[in-house]
Amino acid sequence: MESTRLLSEKDDELLEAKLTTGESQVMLALKSGKAIRFEESKTRPMGRNASGVRGITLAHAKDEVIGMISVDDMESEILVVSEKGYGKRSSLEDYRITNRGGKGVKTISITDKTGNLVAVKNVSDADDLMIINKSGIAIRMAVDSLRVMGRATQGVRLINIREGDAIAAVAKVFKEEETEDVDVENPDASSEETES
Repeated sequence: MESTRLLSEKDDELLEAKLTTGESQVMLALKSGKAIRFEESKTRPMGRNASGVRGITLAHAKDEVIGMISVDDMESEILVVSEKGYGKRSSLEDYRITNRGGKGVKTISITDKTGNLVAVKNVSDADDLMIINKSGIAIRMAVDSLRVMGRATQGVRLINIREGDAIAAVAKVFKEEETEDVDVENPDASSEETES
């Protein structure tokens, strides 16, 4: 197993670290709504104290990297969420593989209505999503309830955000399997027998 680290280009703080296989693909996303996808092999192994190589070029001085994903499952999809509660999932194939250090491609249309991009995740229908806003409200939703959209669209509203509030964190969680009610005294009885 190898490890890919992502340093924020704004202040050289460590932003994220992911385990990779040596044959993984890496995606970086900017708050301006751009993302880049490149082969992990384009970043040569370095010592722990090395400063690293450029993954993506910032669009402007106020832009910054908001996240990184390591892609091993080429069937997975890319989910992005903006600070005002908009999000969408797109096909991985919509993001062409390029060399690292480029400007990237549009992953979501950023407007005053959507706010800046705050999260990027690789997801599948088997995942749920936890979205938490800065005021402490959290919702859980199934990823399969979001239809796959084009890369350059603004997405759909995932959570209602009040004026002055914003998304604080987004996490991918495993979907809970529905369990059948079981009669504790007679666990072999079906739910129909229990009701009668």
